[in-house]
This record gives sequence, structure tokens and C-alpha cells, in this order.
Amino acid sequence: MYTPPAFAETDLAALHAFIDAHPFALIVTADAAGGAPLATPLPLIVVPNEGDKGTLYGHFAKPNPHGNAVFTGPSRAVFQGPDAYISPGWYPSKRDHGKAVPTWNYSAVDCVGQAEPMTEPEAARALLARLTAKFETGRAEPWSMGDAPESYIAALLKGITAFKLPITAIIGKQKLSQNRSATDIAGVITGLRAEADPKAHAIAEAMAQTP
Repeated sequence: MYTPPAFAETDLAALHAFIDAHPFALIVTADAAGGAPLATPLPLIVVPNEGDKGTLYGHFAKPNPHGNAVFTGPSRAVFQGPDAYISPGWYPSKRDHGKAVPTWNYSAVDCVGQAEPMTEPEAARALLARLTAKFETGRAEPWSMGDAPESYIAALLKGITAFKLPITAIIGKQKLSQNRSATDIAGVITGLRAEADPKAHAIAEAMAQTP
């Protein structure tokens, strides 16, 4: 991911927190046969204290060919947060010199690593239990795997390919108008807050909290 220094996020704890808050990633793997890269959107969880940069965990449906290809070479998992169009009309400096064009603000984390199959007998079950616990937390009546018949869960477990992906490279990018003047940043925040899109409001708040 191309990341100019002004937009780089390098704090590992912050990068892990971003993944935890935006777990639905696009995982991309080159096709070993030379065809187009394989890409699959998946929910992933990160375990920060496994490996130097953390480890990702997830699973594919067994019929998905990506579930086999992911073990043949490095993969890239891309996590994205809110994004918003930035109108040049929001820059006060535009009135002075007219040197302004549209752009897009967003945040993303890009992880690279070699996926490894989870072959332990209970590994897939433990992974699904972990995923379920993460996304059911806070609900009035959280669902758990014990709510479904054991035979049903056992059959479903045979239909997935579980994997872990130790992170060897992690790149964070927060493009939040840091390359603009304080006056222009304030103008963008005002413009975003006036938009109807909730993602625009989220970007405005992220900009307001960025030093």
C-alpha cells in the first residue's frame, strides 16, 4: 500500500486495535497457476502477542479454491475503515489561489504473511468459538455454538478450511488531510459534518482527533 510519510501509522498497538475494530478484511493471494489473483472477503481476528507483529486467524468455505491457494504463497489482508469524498470547495485556501482538487480520505491497514493450515483436531472449533464470542459480545442474548445441535456443528466444521497467518509486514495508513493547513482541515471537518453519510461523520471525527 502506497503510504506517504504524512499519512503513515506505525504504532503496532494502534494497528492491532484498528484490525480489531474493522475485522472484515479482503484477503488476496496470487494464483499459483498464473491467473488473476484470488480475493475473498473474510472476518479475521488478530492475536497481537503471537509473533513479532501478531497473527491473523480465519477460515474459508471448503469449496472455495482460495482455501487451498492461500497455502501456496504469501497473502495480503486489507482492513478498511470509514472513507469519504473530500470536496475542494471545503478548503478556505481555494478562495485565495484556486489550487485545490477533489480527493478521498480513509484509513486502512495492510497485512502480509504466509498462511498456515490449522490441522489440530479441535482447531477449527476453537476458532469458530473465538469468532462467535467476539461478535456476540454485548448482545442481550448472545448466541454460542452450544445453542445448536452438536451433530449440526460437527457437520459444518467439516466444511471449512481454518488457517492462521503470522504477520510478517504490516502497514497502516490514515489519510486524513494531514498535508493541509489547519484552516483547510477545519473546513473539511465542517464540510464532512454537514454530509448525510455516516461514514463522512466518522472521518470528520477521526480528523478532529488526529494531532
